[in-house]
Amino acid sequence: MAELDFDELATLINCNSYSKNKAGVDLHGEQMVELLVPLGFSLTRYPRENIGDHLLFQTPKSVGKKILLLGHLDTVFPPDTFTDFRQDDTWVYGPGVCDMKGGNFVALNALRRLKQTFGTLNNIDFLLVSDEETGSDDSKLLTHTIAKEYDACLVFEAAGQDHEVVIARKGIATFDITIQGKAAHAGNHYQDGINANLALANMLIALTRLTDLEQQSTVNVGKIKGGIGANTISPHANMLVEARFTNRQEQLRLLSAIDEVCIQARTEGVQIEVSGGLQRGVMSETPEQLDFLRQIESILGYALKTEKRGGVSDANVVASAGVPTLDGFGPYGDGDHTIHERALKSSFALRTSQVSEILACLCFNYKTEALETHSA
Repeated sequence: MAELDFDELATLINCNSYSKNKAGVDLHGEQMVELLVPLGFSLTRYPRENIGDHLLFQTPKSVGKKILLLGHLDTVFPPDTFTDFRQDDTWVYGPGVCDMKGGNFVALNALRRLKQTFGTLNNIDFLLVSDEETGSDDSKLLTHTIAKEYDACLVFEAAGQDHEVVIARKGIATFDITIQGKAAHAGNHYQDGINANLALANMLIALTRLTDLEQQSTVNVGKIKGGIGANTISPHANMLVEARFTNRQEQLRLLSAIDEVCIQARTEGVQIEVSGGLQRGVMSETPEQLDFLRQIESILGYALKTEKRGGVSDANVVASAGVPTLDGFGPYGDGDHTIHERALKSSFALRTSQVSEILACLCFNYKTEALETHSA
């Protein structure tokens, strides 16, 4: 297999695609169009006004499993912050080298290898969304809908340190809760006020008590604000709340309980406004996912190490659609979301080889040995 061209990766990394930089995300999207369409993909573009366009690359359906590859175009660094690619003998460095332009680069090179071997690509589609780093608020419905058309999905977030693939991720819900009370002079008319800060404090305690560490379920009130001054009964308060959970039962329990806390607060005289809700559902182990993993291991001829992660990705969205999903097929790296982000060069080669073999067997009913001979 030919060595990977990290100078090509540098071109992708040096194009700033901060989630809120629509022009940059779209420019990076066009880079991927120029690389993928020549391999035989058709393009469906989902235009967006304020964020980057989502891109779905499709190939014809034939005999074999239909597989969705999933990645995202956006990164977390604004222009003129952490922007540049560099490399040494062991590592590549830059925004997105592991999260997740590096993962998309693995997928691209695996697809190139298949194109070289078979002359055409079939049964493989590649979805690139533009808003994963900000919660996929726009793209998750699109991803959920598209995912149902596939037999399985590979997601190209970064691999584990020992090249683990991800079999489970916590679900997440976020809430912005505004509490409206009634202002009053704290000295002269204390009893006439309705203290929004006090209501917030009581809610904070009730919400925190929903945490169940044995179930690995957490509720965190991460930011609060409220009030006017020491001599005024607070007329308003606000808090940002996050809940994470590892199974659907806990997801349902927490969402229902958070709603009950808000209802109870209303009975005490304050008005409550809630925005937000379930952001990404749980990605949990299923028999179908296990079968998919075992099939991949049979193709590769060895077991893959697995891990569960507390963080979320768009793998949660696909898994919630009932599609067998495995994440972490990007390269191993660390420092993501920091200026120290890096990815291991040798990891790119390993993952590209693995993904090539997996897709050849699943989508083309091809033997690994033949793939190796044909691409030597």
